[in-house]
Amino acid sequence: MRQPPRGSAGLLLAVLSALTFATSGTFARSLIDAGWSAEAAVIVRVGFAALVLTVPAVLALRGRWSTLRRNVASIGTFGLLGVALAQVCFFNAVRYLPVGVALMLEYLGVVVVVGWMWLAHGQRPRRLTVAGSIVALAGLGLVLDLAGAGRLDPAGVLWGLGAAIGLAGYFVLAGRMDANLPSVVLASGGMAVGAGVLLLLGLVGALPLRVHLDTVDFAGYRTSWLVPVAGLVLVAAVLAYLTGVAATRLLGARLASFVGLTEVMFAVLIAWLVLNELPTVVQLVGGVLIVAGVALVRLDEPQETPAVDNVQAPVLVTSR
Repeated sequence: MRQPPRGSAGLLLAVLSALTFATSGTFARSLIDAGWSAEAAVIVRVGFAALVLTVPAVLALRGRWSTLRRNVASIGTFGLLGVALAQVCFFNAVRYLPVGVALMLEYLGVVVVVGWMWLAHGQRPRRLTVAGSIVALAGLGLVLDLAGAGRLDPAGVLWGLGAAIGLAGYFVLAGRMDANLPSVVLASGGMAVGAGVLLLLGLVGALPLRVHLDTVDFAGYRTSWLVPVAGLVLVAAVLAYLTGVAATRLLGARLASFVGLTEVMFAVLIAWLVLNELPTVVQLVGGVLIVAGVALVRLDEPQETPAVDNVQAPVLVTSR
């Protein structure tokens, strides 16, 4: 049987990854509306996903335990900032905001990276990056829609911007990881650290940990809490991540990340179909500008080549 071209297969996998990542806010919303704390939803999602990815991670290491030991501190920092902070803030944001709007705010993390690299490392952005940042910030103004009917809850906006900071840390840390550390090891280890720290903070009372093992409202039906939990773990984490890694191997991180921008579109569509929530027209226009601005920033990044079959680039497509 004729095999599909690598580019076509990679594109399909990247779109599937974006689609499955986009379901996380909708699955989480059903649990949060049923009384779960956002922190508990994050722990369940990343904790069980880390367990499922343990076997692929061990296989990817191929016995190179010294590589793992050398990167323990980096994986720990990645888990705290890129996983725990980003996801707790995003899941708390969807308590107050439409899922699509919360994701639009989180994507501003790419612009935060630009500012961080300029202020902390003196890497002055080039014109295209500046233009993309301005477009994205203009989109933010429309998404906030301060004078319109779609005025947002300030608490939700702050949580969304916190998610942007977490996402920025995710990109900065992932880009500096040891090239010999497989992506699946970074993801599994980072999620395990993030889940472990959040669980510890919850057990000592520093974070709210609430779960309700009862039926929940999902897609207009009453169903078991296991349905959104399974969706969060297997669809929005394991499947989303594995397809994202495969897409990155075939397309390269740069092109795969461009395709990953469709996650915002998918998140808005899924939230509309499942939760019957839709941002205002002004906010949708703002979302388009944010995605366009992020795309311009991505376009200005150095060109990458796709990873060869025996090497996994440590750069990840998305943090959700």
